[in-house]
Amino acid sequence: MKVLKGQDILALGFMTFALFVGAGNIIFPPIVGLQSGPNVWMAALGFLVTAVGLPVITVIALAKVGGGMDALSSPIGKFFGGLLAAVCYLSVGPLFATPRTATVSFEVGVAPLTGESPLALLIYSVVYFAVVLAVSMYPGKLLDTVGRFLAPLKIIALAVLGIAAFALPAGTIGEAQPAYAAAAFSKGFSDGYLTMDTLGALVFGIVIVNAIRSRGVESPKLITRYAIIAGLIAGLGLVLVYVSLFRLGAGSHDIAADATNGAMVLHAYVQHTFGSLGSGFLAVLIALACLVTAVGLTCACAEYFSQILPLSYRALVVILAGFSLVISNLGLTKLIMFSIPVLTAIYPPCIVVVGLSFVKDLWNSPTRILAPVMLVSLVFGVVDAIKGSSFAHALPDALAHLPFSNEGMAWLVPSVVTLAVAVVCDRMLGKPREALA
Repeated sequence: MKVLKGQDILALGFMTFALFVGAGNIIFPPIVGLQSGPNVWMAALGFLVTAVGLPVITVIALAKVGGGMDALSSPIGKFFGGLLAAVCYLSVGPLFATPRTATVSFEVGVAPLTGESPLALLIYSVVYFAVVLAVSMYPGKLLDTVGRFLAPLKIIALAVLGIAAFALPAGTIGEAQPAYAAAAFSKGFSDGYLTMDTLGALVFGIVIVNAIRSRGVESPKLITRYAIIAGLIAGLGLVLVYVSLFRLGAGSHDIAADATNGAMVLHAYVQHTFGSLGSGFLAVLIALACLVTAVGLTCACAEYFSQILPLSYRALVVILAGFSLVISNLGLTKLIMFSIPVLTAIYPPCIVVVGLSFVKDLWNSPTRILAPVMLVSLVFGVVDAIKGSSFAHALPDALAHLPFSNEGMAWLVPSVVTLAVAVVCDRMLGKPREALA
C-alpha cells in the first residue's frame, strides 16, 4: 500500500498553508488589532474560530467525502449544490478574493512609492494579472513549486515579520473602537469571515486530495489522515501568523491611528521598523504571497467552471484574469466594503453544510435535515448582511433585534431551532437513506 514520506507530508502541509495565506490573511489581523485596542486577544479568539477552526474542519470534512464540494452538498440536490459551489468559487475567485490579492500587494508595496493614483493601480494590476495569466495557463508543476519552494519563502518572510511584531513593537495600544469595546469576541468572529478561508477550503479541498492521490495514495483512510495532517499544519501556521499580526496591529496606534485598512497598518509598521529597504523587501514578498494565491484561485475556478460551461480551461483563465483585473481597480477599501454583506450572507449555509456533514449518518435522510437548515441559515444570513449595510433602516424591528443580531449571528438560533424540528420530522417519517452514499 502506497504511503507518503515525511517530506511529502510536510510539503503537503506547506502547500495547504500557502494556498490559504493570501491577501485577507495578511491585511485583516493588523486592522483588527489596531481597532480592538486592549480587547485585542478576545477579538483574536473570535477571529481564530472562523479564520482557522472552520477552514481546518472544512478540509477534514471534504477529505472524508473524497475532496469534492459536490459530494459534501449532495443532500441538497445537484442544482442547489451546484449553485452553492458556483457562489463559493465566484466569491473566492474573480469577485472578491483574486482581485484583492492585487490591491493588497499594490497598497503595501507600490502605493507608498507612486501614491494612491488610479493610473498606478491600473498599470500594476495589468502587469500582475498578466503574470497570473501566464502561470495559470500551465498549472502542471504548480503544486510542487508551491509546496517545496514558494511556501517556505512565504513562511520565512512571515516569521521575520512575526518575530519583529513581538520584539520590536511600534508603540502603545490605543482605545478600542465601540464595536470591539461592546463585543470583542463576536466582532472578531464576524471579522474572520473576511479572510474567506472557509470558502477557500471548500474550493481547495479537492486540490489537496488530488495532491495526495498524485503520489499514488489510494486508500480513503490514508487520504483522510494525510488531509487532516495537512489541515492541522496549515492551521498551526495560520494561528502563528495571525497572533503575530494582531500584536503588530495592536502596537501600531502611535504610527497608524487613522488607518482604514490593514495594508496601511502593515506598511506603516514596516516603514517605521525596517525603513525603506525593509519596505521594498516586504513589498516583493507580499506580492509573491498574493500572486501564489491568485494563481491557485484562478486555476481552481477555471478547472471547476470548465466542467459545467462550454468553455475550455484556457479560455476561462483569460476571462477570470481579465474580470479580476477590472474588479481590482475599485481599490482595496471599496472592495472590502462590497464583499462584507455578500460574505455575511453566504457564510452561514457554508458553516451548516460543513458542520452537519460530520453527523449525517445519524439521520434517515440528510436531505430532510440539511435543506431546511441551510435555507434558514441563508435567509437569516441575508438579514445579518442587510443589517450591516446602508439598507439597515428597511428591516422590521423584529428582525433587527433577533438573538445575537448585534454580534452578526442572527442566523444561529433560527438554524438550531430548525435543526431540532428537522431531526424530529426525520425520526417520525423514517425510511430513505438514499443521500448517504
